[in-house]
Amino acid sequence: MAFPRSVIGLTIVAFGTSSPELAVSIGSALDGQSDIALGNVVGSNIFNVLFILGMSALITPLVVAQQLVRLDVPIMIGASLLVLLFGWDGTIAKWEGVVLVAIGIWYTVFLIQQSKKENTKKALEDYQEEYADDGNPKNDRPWLQIIFVVVGLALLVLGSRFWWTVP
Repeated sequence: MAFPRSVIGLTIVAFGTSSPELAVSIGSALDGQSDIALGNVVGSNIFNVLFILGMSALITPLVVAQQLVRLDVPIMIGASLLVLLFGWDGTIAKWEGVVLVAIGIWYTVFLIQQSKKENTKKALEDYQEEYADDGNPKNDRPWLQIIFVVVGLALLVLGSRFWWTVP
């Protein structure tokens, strides 16, 4: 079954926009600067939810799906409270990190499963627009996308280490 383009696109955007935080946080944690790692993630999430979402709503009213209000927002609040609870003693242990990563994986899988319930006809139309009759993506230069991904990841890693090399 083909996944709707919106699910594929939003998943890529979600992981792509979080990649800088991941790179900086891992680098900071490996260097023993866990306060930067945690502050980076929490600060980024607060900024994204309050500032970016707020600015977007100032520009144009945002249509909010019921699933967002009933499911996604409570999960986000629950995850934030869980981080607070785990960090209450001043550390987030490895097992707590495993729990957080497992919840992130579960949530991603859950969203993908939810997308399967979307209108099958619409998903099929999207698939047919994107793929040729032989099932291969309609893309004349797949090597170019691979180069962009590799270069982007390399720049991401370099950029994550840039902050402490600046005098």
